[in-house]
Amino acid sequence: MAHLSVNINKIATLRNSRGGNNPDLVKVALDCERFGAEGITVHPRPDQRHIRYQDVYDLKAVIATEFNIEGNCREQKFVDLVLANKPAQVTLVPDADGQITSNHGWDTIKHKDYLKEMVGLFKSAGIRVSIFVDPVVEMIEGAALTGTDRIELYTEAYAQNYFSNREKAILPYVAAALKANELELGINAGHDLDLHNLKYFAESIPELLEVSIGHALISDALYLGLENTIQMYLQRLKN
Repeated sequence: MAHLSVNINKIATLRNSRGGNNPDLVKVALDCERFGAEGITVHPRPDQRHIRYQDVYDLKAVIATEFNIEGNCREQKFVDLVLANKPAQVTLVPDADGQITSNHGWDTIKHKDYLKEMVGLFKSAGIRVSIFVDPVVEMIEGAALTGTDRIELYTEAYAQNYFSNREKAILPYVAAALKANELELGINAGHDLDLHNLKYFAESIPELLEVSIGHALISDALYLGLENTIQMYLQRLKN
């Protein structure tokens, strides 16, 4: 069964909208763990519009499950933040400046040498590394050459096409996963996975290790409650 890592960026967005500490980001993270989540994900950005750098230190001090920090390793502050906190996993995402949300994976062929350097830096600090990639076999092959431990499949295209033709939408992801298995890369996935499309995705992807879900899960929790929502997502991941 793939692990569920809850991305709590949206909790930080809500907190920041009024100042103060309501909702309490650390308490929400601990509650997510208590309700069954096997990991907590954050994605700090340079403008700190949701997760603040201090949040990372505060969370690292209390999280008992796996801590996953996503972000752009071309930002030195991000690199320093990750090395200072030593999470279980760092996920390298090629965000552009001012980007609202992640919308593409790395070109692992074009940026192979750079990614190899960054992967080596984080792995030397004892941090597992995952590279955010599109479901393209060549990008999976390129990722393997960087020395990364895992890839994270960018799943927006699957989610967008799920209701029109889920069998067709999943095909590139299955091909990418099979190549990753062949190359002994661990497989994570995330972006727009939700209660509707998660079960089919998890059933279809061989050796899926982890999904990172934030926006949809937090939105569902407004109606269903956080504990119930986490349990529903976990149920979708059961094979």
